[in-house]
This record gives sequence, structure tokens and C-alpha cells, in this order.
Amino acid sequence: MHVLITGGAGFIGSHLVDHHLAKGDLVHVVDNLSTGSRDNLALHLDSPNFRFTEADIVTWPGLGEAVGWADRVYHMAAVVGVFRVLEQPIGVMATNIAGCERLLRAVDRCGWKPQVLVASSSEVYGPRIDPRLSEDMDLIIQPEAPPRWNYAISKLADEAFALSYARVKDIPVTVVRLFNTVGPRQTGRYGMVVPRFVSQAVSGQPLTVFGDGEQSRAFTDVRDTVVMLDQLAGQANTQGLIVNVGGEHELSMNALADRVIERAGSSSGIERLPYEVAYGQEYVDIPHRCPDVTRLHGLIDYRPQWTLDATLDDLIARVRQAEGS
Repeated sequence: MHVLITGGAGFIGSHLVDHHLAKGDLVHVVDNLSTGSRDNLALHLDSPNFRFTEADIVTWPGLGEAVGWADRVYHMAAVVGVFRVLEQPIGVMATNIAGCERLLRAVDRCGWKPQVLVASSSEVYGPRIDPRLSEDMDLIIQPEAPPRWNYAISKLADEAFALSYARVKDIPVTVVRLFNTVGPRQTGRYGMVVPRFVSQAVSGQPLTVFGDGEQSRAFTDVRDTVVMLDQLAGQANTQGLIVNVGGEHELSMNALADRVIERAGSSSGIERLPYEVAYGQEYVDIPHRCPDVTRLHGLIDYRPQWTLDATLDDLIARVRQAEGS
């Protein structure tokens, strides 16, 4: 199979590369390296089954040819991370929406219909406080939405484009709403909590918990996520569907910090930072962010193999190895 991955040098995208090359597929990655890294692809750069193009999906002249080559397209390219979203609210909207629409237009024009999987986000649920979030819920968009929600709005626009192309153009598009994926190669540079906690615990620094720490999330290891994405993209009955992809076991940031300290055997304490200090501006967090995965499990048989403890142990070992400790 020929697989095109936009944003393939990023965290999840690079694990999709690993997964498909291991299956014997041919993989082409396009990434502008704004948040991704060549290092994430280092093991494959000399592989005859792999090709990398450094380019911006919004302007890349080779998009049509690449889409026409592909049997499957994963659209993972996006501006991500809380810090970048707050710092670049206009760029987030412009890049995420324009990139997705341009990709879908290229698929429509390529002369045949590759499978397309468009990555969305749990952020589209907005400030809902429900303990479980399901795909058929009404979404909340606040009036005069602050920049914090620009990413969610851009992803919601991507979903609307994807479903419209599925219905009007009969393109086999599946939309996945990703919930708090974690694992190797994720960086805390843009606001992701697990790599930040792990790095702080290994180095003996205080773990910085934002707000009161009672906000809770459900985490999924990226190595499980890519298997689920592969299976969803390969199902004919997922065309035009939105599917939550994530874990079912929720825990608070306070509990996560305690868990990381325990798994690392660290002497680190916990330091709580007000959101205004952490982000440099007012920030409204969501108390719960946990998916209802009934639809997911009705479509595929796969169940996650990585527990949170196993993921944390793996990440802690990797950080220690990298730091020579």
C-alpha cells in the first residue's frame, strides 16, 4: 500500500510512519518541520520504502501528484500545542483550515479515491463538563471566543470540510477526534503535560501543575493510537463518520503528577502555577476530557495494549538514557 502522511515528522505522524513501514508499505511524508523533526524519522531516511519532502501543505506544488500516488492519506499536519495556539491565534486558523481544504480538494481532483483519515481533536467539544464525550453531542462555541478556542474552531472547520467532501464527492473520509495521546517523541515544549512531568521528575525539579490540578484527562499511548487509526482508515463503513480515539481511564493532573513521581522514584515536589502565570494570559481549562468510545469499539476489535504505567516507565527510561543518568 502507498501511504501519504502530512505532518509525518511530528509526534503521531512519525509513529504512523513506523507502523506502516513495519507492515511493508511504501510511505511518503510531507512536513514543514515547524513542530516536527527530522530526528523523528532518522531510522527511515535511507529506507527505499520511505520518502520525505520538507514543504508546507498549504503551498506545496507536489500535493496533487502525491495524493494521486497514495492508496491512503493521513492528514496529521496542523499547528498544535496550547502555547502555540495562544501565541499564534491567526496562524492556527489559517494554516489548519487552508491545509485541510487544499488536501481534500487535491484528493477530489486526483482521478481516484484514496482512503483519507483527517485528524481532529477532543478540543472541538469546547467547554463541556460532561464526564464522557460522545460524537453525537452538540458542541459548544462561546461568543467572542478567546484565542484558546481558535484551535478547536479550526479543527471543527476541518471536520465540516471532510464530511462535506465525503457526502458530496463520495470520498472515503474518516474523521478521528484524538484524546490526549502520549508516548515517545512527544515534547513538552508546546504545553503537553506528560513529557513535561517526566522530564521534571527525572531531573528532580518540581512538577509544575497548572491551576488546582483537579482537571482530569484520559491518556492513550501513541503506539496503540496508530494501530486504531490504521484499522479505522481501512474500514469501508467508517466513510463520513466521526470517531473518538482515546483511552477510558481518567485521572487528575494531581494524580498524574503523583504517579510520575512514584514511577520515577523521584524526590521531586509539586508546584502549582495559576493559569495566568503558566500561559501568560487568562485561560479557561476544562474539568473533564474523557471520550465515549462506544462507536470506536463497535467499528474495530483492537483494545489498547499499553497501560499508563507502562508508558510512563518507558518514557522515564528513555529520558534517563538520553540524559545519561
